[in-house]
Amino acid sequence: MSISHYSATVPVFKQMLLALSDVLKKGEEYAQQRKFDPVTLLQSRLFPDMLPLVRQVQIACDFAQSVPSRIAGLEVATYQDTEQSFSELQNRILKTLELISAISAAQLDGSAVKEIVLRPGTPKEKKLTVEDYALKYGMPQFLFHVTTAYNILRHNGVEIGKKDFMGSY
Repeated sequence: MSISHYSATVPVFKQMLLALSDVLKKGEEYAQQRKFDPVTLLQSRLFPDMLPLVRQVQIACDFAQSVPSRIAGLEVATYQDTEQSFSELQNRILKTLELISAISAAQLDGSAVKEIVLRPGTPKEKKLTVEDYALKYGMPQFLFHVTTAYNILRHNGVEIGKKDFMGSY
C-alpha cells in the first residue's frame, strides 16, 4: 500500500504548525509572566551560528507552503520575512495554514509535476523526484526548523514538553 503525497505532507504540516503556534503562545506568556521583553526570546538562538527563533518559524512556514505548492504545480508564495513579534509570527502561521488548506489532495496526487528542480541554473542545481523532494528534502527541512524553534523556547525555560511539540493528531 502506498501513501499519497497529500497524506504524507499537508496533514503533517498542519499538525506541526498548529503545535508550533501553541508553543509560541506559551513563549509569549512566559515572557509576560517573567516581565522581560519578548524580543529576547524571538532573537534567541541555540548557538551563535544558528538562526534565531523568529527566523526558524519563518523558514518552517516557507517549507510548509512551498512543498505542497511545488508538487501541485502552483506558484510558491513569497513572504517578506518582516515578522518581529509573536503576534506577527502567529499571523504568518495562520496565513500558511490557510494557503495549504486551499490545496486539495487531488491537486497534489494528480499533479503532472514529476520532478522538482532546486536552485535552477546555478552550480547548486539539484533535480529530485516529487517523492524524494517531499520526503527526503522538504519534510526534513520543515521538521528541523519546527524542532529548533521548540528547542530554543525550551532551552530558555518555557515549560513545554513532547505533547506540546506533537500537538493534536
